[in-house]
Amino acid sequence: MAFMPPFGPPPGTTVQQGPTLPPPPFEPPISAFAVDPGAISRCLYRNTFVWLTNGNRFWFFPTFVGRFSVTGYRWTGRFWVIFGISLREISSFSCF
Repeated sequence: MAFMPPFGPPPGTTVQQGPTLPPPPFEPPISAFAVDPGAISRCLYRNTFVWLTNGNRFWFFPTFVGRFSVTGYRWTGRFWVIFGISLREISSFSCF
């Protein structure tokens, strides 16, 4: 079984509520941001479009950035769901 990094803020940390509105109705052009905790932390609590290394892409609303992962809410096309992912799986992102 593959190692799964822990997602979410450390115990005792206050978690801010997720987004209340849908993301923008467009897919932005792919960006060239380097994926690291410092870069993606600029997108905290902002609509962020994410491109994964496996080709998937979606709107994401990050609420916590750790050393190796990011947690927040993923847009399903109808509603937001809690979601966490390893930074290694993100190939690019763009926040608005």
